[in-house]
Amino acid sequence: MDRLSAAFSALADPTRRAILARLARGQTHVGEIGKPFHVSGPAISRHLRVLENAGLIEREVDAQRRVCRLRGEGLVAAHDWVEQYRHFWEASLDRLVELVEQAPALSGAEKTAPSRRNRAASVTPVRKARKRR
Repeated sequence: MDRLSAAFSALADPTRRAILARLARGQTHVGEIGKPFHVSGPAISRHLRVLENAGLIEREVDAQRRVCRLRGEGLVAAHDWVEQYRHFWEASLDRLVELVEQAPALSGAEKTAPSRRNRAASVTPVRKARKRR
């Protein structure tokens, strides 16, 4: 599995995201990581193995404890992938702003269009009629 797929696969699980959030505050030992979760020790170990294989954390033995810490480099592939789409959306939103700014001024009739609540009230009978069919 390539690095990007491994990172997104690891990030897909909410427990693993919570583990990463905890490790973002600083390194800790495996026993502390597992406390907030209602899962077994072996299940936490499996989550940690997935995170480690994805390059998102590292584990080492410190005396009798296994210490985990976040590895920022592991998120680089995911960040780079998301970043290219951020540029796409920013460019799209910039074009939308330009179109809105270039739109002709609203006429008097359009300015007095019904509010969202009034529009919803006027559409309701049509929706009910469609449902009866």
